[in-house]
Amino acid sequence: MIEFRIDRRSGVATYVQLVHQVKHALRLGLLGPGDRLPTAKEVVAATALNPNTVLRAYRELERDGLVEPRQGLGTFVRKSLATPATAAGAPLRDELERWMSAARDAGLEREDVDALFQDVADAQYLTTEGVEPVE
Repeated sequence: MIEFRIDRRSGVATYVQLVHQVKHALRLGLLGPGDRLPTAKEVVAATALNPNTVLRAYRELERDGLVEPRQGLGTFVRKSLATPATAAGAPLRDELERWMSAARDAGLEREDVDALFQDVADAQYLTTEGVEPVE
């Protein structure tokens, strides 16, 4: 089961953080079809969020076709976002783990790695999506 972590200083709406965390877990195969999400009551107890915030996140996931509520049973995952390339032991994942280890050994902080990763991802994906990077 997923455990939500809320960063109240991030500037990102709390319900959006919940949605992103569920989608992240779906992409990595940590959640799959048939898995039950924590109830709103469980999330509220663990995070001290307003129940309406949790319900808003779950409604958005439902609108995206990722989860479905089942009366009296909870909210369940309908589909996965995982691909073979993101699974544990996949060649690209293994290569990324080696790279991250080398980056840490080279003294890069997490914020450095995040900035570098975002820069390279923007360069690779923005140009292929027809959007030119800003110089």
